[in-house]
This record gives sequence, structure tokens and C-alpha cells, in this order.
Amino acid sequence: MNIFAKLLLFLQKTMDTPPSYGAFHLFSVLIIIGVTVMLCTKLRNADEKTVRRVLLIAWIVMVALEIYKQIVFTFEVSEAGVISADYSWYAFPFQLCSTPLYVLPFAIFTKNGHVRDAAISFLCTFSFFGGLVVMIYPNDVFISTIGINIQTMVHHGLQVALGIFLAVHNRHRLSVSHFLVALPMFATLVATAMLLNISVYHALTARGMRDTFNMFFVSPYHPCTLPILSTVYEIVPYPVFLFIYLIGFSLAAAVVYSVFYAITSPVRKNCHVEA
Repeated sequence: MNIFAKLLLFLQKTMDTPPSYGAFHLFSVLIIIGVTVMLCTKLRNADEKTVRRVLLIAWIVMVALEIYKQIVFTFEVSEAGVISADYSWYAFPFQLCSTPLYVLPFAIFTKNGHVRDAAISFLCTFSFFGGLVVMIYPNDVFISTIGINIQTMVHHGLQVALGIFLAVHNRHRLSVSHFLVALPMFATLVATAMLLNISVYHALTARGMRDTFNMFFVSPYHPCTLPILSTVYEIVPYPVFLFIYLIGFSLAAAVVYSVFYAITSPVRKNCHVEA
């Protein structure tokens, strides 16, 4: 058995599939709460350079764990040590919860302006919401592979921690206009997911493959499996489903932003009084 095969076996070590709100889940939640509290208390007034460094570290961790995830879902090792590769198209990293991989660079490397504001607002709302849902309702995200379970909790936990941290750090700037700049970014990402869904579906079909490829769960070729929306998908025409999907997620993001705005409103009032 070669070194790569041994490495794959190590990366694919198994455990009993953790239940929702079991020890593994609750321990992960406690760690994320601790990280969030630390970021918001120690770095709430940090300078821009420090914030960018925090985001960069988080992005590197997310990318590294995503690469690991793709390796695990692509390669298998037989008992004889033979390596085979079969890509799991359903695991392609372009879901709502994968968006920090693509949005964080705009918050890290771009100059201050509309693009960076849109990225930060998106991370505080849509990305935060996606991570929070998984942390509260992991459902079937847990499997028997130890590393994948760790990757899941770290990735979604960082979405939650970064969303809260960025809202706290930008508490003086929160406003309706600051939220609205996230909507074009969300629309762009959904449009990209739609193009991927259509193009990859036809590419796979041309090769006689029937793999599920449903980015953002908006494919016109595969049912949506998200809670509530799965029911909507079954009972309404696809264009209506897509409209409800876009409005639903936008409203959820708006609610998240409203909560952050309400919580931080005393800070802004104090600033006005002092001024």
C-alpha cells in the first residue's frame, strides 16, 4: 500500500454517526460560541488590518478543510490498497454554505468600497443564516467520517462566528442601505448556481451520467430537498418556486440584519448623544 493510500485511509477514519444535539454536536456549538465571544470582546474595536487578518485566517481554514472534503468524496481505497476515483458531483462546493469560500476574498483583499461592503453585508446575513441553520438543525449533515463531521462544524460554525463578529465590528455602520448591497451579491451567486446547474446537468447527461448536481438547490432538473422549500417545489410550478426561494432567503437575511441592527442600536444612539 503506497503513501497516498495510507493517507486516504487516515483521512477517512470513521466514527458512529453523531446524532443532532448529541455530545459531538453540542461540543461543537460550545466551541463556536467561545470563538464568537472571543472575537466580539477582544476584537470588536480592532483596526481594519487586524479584521482582514482574522478573515484571511478563517478563509484559509475553510479552503483547507474544503480541499480535504473534496479528496474524501472523490477517492476510495479498497482492502487491497487499490485507489479509485469517482467524483461525487452532489458535493461540488457551490452551495449557499459554500459561499464564504468565494465571498471572503472580496472582504479580505479588495479596497474599501461598494464591493467590500457587499461582501461584508452578505457574510453578516445570507452566509450567517446558512451557517446558523446547519448549527441549529444539522439533520443529515453528519456522516460516519470523523474528518467530514469536523469540517462541517468548523465551516458552518465559522459562518456564524464571522457573521456576528462583522456585525459587531461594523455596528456603527449598520443601516438599510448597508443591508441592501448584499442583495446583488446574493442574486449573482444564485445566477451562477443556475448556470452551473444547467451546464453541468447537460454535460453529465451527454456522458450517460445521472449524478445529482443541484447547487443552491435551485436546479430545474432535481427536486429541492431543503426543509419547507422541498414541499413548495412539489406543489408549485418551477418559476413560482424560484421566486419564493429568492424572496424567502432575502426575507430571512433581512430578519437577521434587523436583529443585528436592533441589538446594536444603543451603541449608535450613544454615539449621537456624545456627538
